[in-house]
Amino acid sequence: MAESYMFELPKHHKSIIKVIGVGGGGSNAVNHMYNQGIKDVEFIVCNTDAQALKSSPIPNRLQIGIGLTEGLGAGASPEVGKNAALESKEDIRQMLGEDTKMVFITAGMGGGTGTGAAPIIAKIARDMDLLTVGIVTAPFGFEGRKKMNAANEGIAALKENCDTVLVILNDKLREIHGNLPISKAFAEADNILTTAAKGIAEIITVPGYVNVDFMDVQTVMKGAGAAVMGSASAEGEGRALRAAEMAISSPLLNSQDILGAKKILLSIISGEEAELQMDELTEITEYIQDKAGDDAEVIFGHGIDVEHGQSISVTVIATGFETPVVEARPNTTKKTVIDLESNQPIERNVEKPSFIEKPTQSSLFSAGFEKPEPRQEIDEVESKDDSDDDNITSGYTFLSRLAQKYDIEEVGPEANEDPEVRLRNERVELDHEEQRYKDFLEMKRNKLQQQARLREEKLRSSGNYQIKNDDIKEKLEVPAYQRRQVRLNDAPPSSESNVSRYNLNDDDEIMGNNKFLHDNVD
Repeated sequence: MAESYMFELPKHHKSIIKVIGVGGGGSNAVNHMYNQGIKDVEFIVCNTDAQALKSSPIPNRLQIGIGLTEGLGAGASPEVGKNAALESKEDIRQMLGEDTKMVFITAGMGGGTGTGAAPIIAKIARDMDLLTVGIVTAPFGFEGRKKMNAANEGIAALKENCDTVLVILNDKLREIHGNLPISKAFAEADNILTTAAKGIAEIITVPGYVNVDFMDVQTVMKGAGAAVMGSASAEGEGRALRAAEMAISSPLLNSQDILGAKKILLSIISGEEAELQMDELTEITEYIQDKAGDDAEVIFGHGIDVEHGQSISVTVIATGFETPVVEARPNTTKKTVIDLESNQPIERNVEKPSFIEKPTQSSLFSAGFEKPEPRQEIDEVESKDDSDDDNITSGYTFLSRLAQKYDIEEVGPEANEDPEVRLRNERVELDHEEQRYKDFLEMKRNKLQQQARLREEKLRSSGNYQIKNDDIKEKLEVPAYQRRQVRLNDAPPSSESNVSRYNLNDDDEIMGNNKFLHDNVD
């Protein structure tokens, strides 16, 4: 009788998550991730420099643009890096494979291969319907303005082809670690990239009691655009709230406030020695919800890691912001702030909205702008008394009010074909934006002054508080033994002798009338 045996052969496990380092900076970051270890992800390095690929410890390597660059690199030209990726797009598609569901693309923006090839690789991955997350670094300020401009262009191109992009500003490292040697500064940048990629990937790969799977992450990150992430750990008393506070206030990814985010992914990991308590979970979730707003959708997961010991780690990923949250070089200007106590102006450098230029005097025609020749229609408006000129902000606003009053179809300034009048209206609209910004600052200053006055009145009223309750007043003025009618006996003065047959006298001599004490020792 023939017998058949069936054996379950082991299958090669292929992770659904791939981390691709593009260019020199991205490859260095992925090499660091590979050495640190991220559970159940597959690492790939991709470069035009053959020598850099050979020195990588990662087995999965892809050289792009062999015919274009001959393995010599992109020469700090993003255009060469872009063309190299286009030349090898079939190899890139084959490298991603059929089992991949999520791709991390790490690169250092501002160079050649990373800046030019990363957006092309992201586009190929997204065309394959893969969840594509870009984690890139912006250059240090000392690397030059040209490199910074190239980085901004690369980040903009990457955002068009990724579901979510995390931008890490290298200049933030100076705020965290101070003046570091160059090698350590770039190593710290690799650490931050590793923290970001590991924090997102292990939310999926590490199982937990309250599990967060791939579809949860996809819900938060699919088509989310710009995103911010923070991660922190704490131990001891109040560890849960402290970890949550440090996670969203950390300068890890530009310290962006999570207020206004539409979706938030929250991962909480605790150790076996001190497992997460229900009250701690409530503290964390309520704190994150308060900071994000009531409209934010929070998806949280919890797991246990033996390496955490008695600590707890909180990872927050916020997406769905209406406007970009990270810029490589924010525009700054001087703004006058009024001190509430001294009522003196204080100058501070603050970020200024991009739509506001340097404040100028609000007028119909600004200095340096040639006034156009008056027309008949304008004369009818401007021929009024000169005393009313200051009350008229623009001819278009005046005509708009007439149109509303008499139900006349209003024609906006775009319909006016005269370029001079159109330019004048654009200048007036800009003045209106400036005036609204000034009104907002004035309103905020008045509100702060009002709050200061309320605090001062409250402190003054608390200082003049008088006790009106007779019971409380009696307890403060009458001693407790008198209120309870306890009689106290006066203690004998020290001058009176208190010597008896059972104790010694004041001279510490033995009394003769004590039969138990004598000086004749046997």
